[in-house]
Amino acid sequence: MEPQLRHTVTDGVATVVIDHPAKRNAMTTRMWGRVPPLLAGLAADPAVRALVLTGAGDTFCAGADISSLRESAGSAQDLAVRAEEALAAFPKPTLAVVRGYCVGGGCQLAAACDLRFAADDTSFGVTPARLGIVYPATTTRRLVSLVGPATAKYLLFSGELIGAERALRTGLVDEVLPSDELDKRVAEFTRVLAARSQLTQAAAKEFAAGRVDRDAYWAEQARGSDDTAEGVAAFLERKQPRFTWSPAAD
Repeated sequence: MEPQLRHTVTDGVATVVIDHPAKRNAMTTRMWGRVPPLLAGLAADPAVRALVLTGAGDTFCAGADISSLRESAGSAQDLAVRAEEALAAFPKPTLAVVRGYCVGGGCQLAAACDLRFAADDTSFGVTPARLGIVYPATTTRRLVSLVGPATAKYLLFSGELIGAERALRTGLVDEVLPSDELDKRVAEFTRVLAARSQLTQAAAKEFAAGRVDRDAYWAEQARGSDDTAEGVAAFLERKQPRFTWSPAAD
C-alpha cells in the first residue's frame, strides 16, 4: 500500500492516521508535504471541533523515512518543520494518540499537538544526534517548553529512547494508559473537547503560545459571541450548552 495520511471526521472529531506500516509509519517527503494542506482543509471545516493524530497499527511514527533524507536532507527537514508548524498552528484542540514508537520526526509531530495520550508500552526518542542533523530552533524550543532544558538536552544529546512513564514524569505526555484502554479514554476525552466552547479553546491556545498581544482581539470576539450567555444559561438550567462560535467562521 502506498504511504499516506488517512483522515475521517466523526462527531466533531477529525482523526488523521499516519499510514506507512511497512516502515513503522515513517514519514516520506510526500507525506510531510501533505500535512499543511490537509490541516488547512480540516481547520476550515465547521464540523471539525478537535483533531486526533495517530499511527496505523501498533506504532505512532518512527520518524522520517531515511531514504528521503538520503535524497535531500535539507528539503525533507524543511517539509517536516512546515508540517510541524501547521500542526502547532491548528486553531482547534489537537491530541496525539501514541502507541509503539514515537521517534524523531514522529516525536516532532506529537510535540506539536496540544496534548499527548500514550499507551504504557510506548517508546519516545528525539534522535537527530544519531544522524548528524541539526534540529531547527523552533523545534528545539518546543521540546524545551514541554520537558524543560535538562530533559530536552538528554534526549537531543543522546538520542536514547525513554518509556511512557518517564515521558509522563517529564511532561512529554499528559496521560499514560494500558494499550487496551487507550481508545476508550480518547473517545471519552474527545467528546469532552468537542462539547466545550471553541472560543475559549482558541483564545487559550493562542495565549498559551505566548500571543499576549491578542488580548483585545479575543475580548472583542467574546463580546460578539453568544457563547458566554449560552454557557451561563445552560449551567443555571443544568443542561448541555450548545456553543456556536467557530474559528472556521471567524
